[in-house]
Amino acid sequence: MNPPDLIIFDCDGVLVDSEPISIAVLLDVMAKAGHVMDEKTAYRLFLGRSMATTIELLRDDFGFVVTPAHLDQARATLNERFCRELKPIPGIRTALGKLSEPRCIASSSKPERIRLSLSVTGLLDQFEPHIYSATMVERGKPAPDLFLHAARGMGVAPDDCLVIEDSPAGVQAAKAAGMRVFGFTGGSHALAGGLAAALALLEPDAVFDNMRLLPSLVSALGKGR
Repeated sequence: MNPPDLIIFDCDGVLVDSEPISIAVLLDVMAKAGHVMDEKTAYRLFLGRSMATTIELLRDDFGFVVTPAHLDQARATLNERFCRELKPIPGIRTALGKLSEPRCIASSSKPERIRLSLSVTGLLDQFEPHIYSATMVERGKPAPDLFLHAARGMGVAPDDCLVIEDSPAGVQAAKAAGMRVFGFTGGSHALAGGLAAALALLEPDAVFDNMRLLPSLVSALGKGR
């Protein structure tokens, strides 16, 4: 098995520990509008998905119509909390420093939110300008569109790419794109989201919970393991 020519990173829950903040903000907006949902359900339904897909699920499955006012409220609160609370995933700087392969980001978030997250956590210079968002494609994860778009943009064939993902939707998208994928379960949301079991069912090429292990896992791909 050859080592990857490109490593594609998800952002939320892989580079930055943002998922608990994002889910809390979403649930608070819903609760204030009279729609109560538990955290476990929210993680199962929305983790790794774009806002457009989340809005569709809320409308179609729960009858909750997300209005522009809801979106404005959520974005303002999220941005404020990110600036105060957002931290990088432990060990990510060490891991990035040991990886020599070209890298990019393919995230369900909007470009401005990705760049805010990376700026707050001091990671922007590790990826700029190679940042790809679900807003750039017709279908978000679990469809393969975003990962294929990122691979084209970076000039790398899908089967030469490795994706690092924390969500079932992201793992499904990577597999559908014909890419190898590692499932990461080291974010602070992993237990609440039931990630270890959910990702294992999808049989990614590896599941790991310590970002410092990533360089050795990538290296092992080139040794036929």
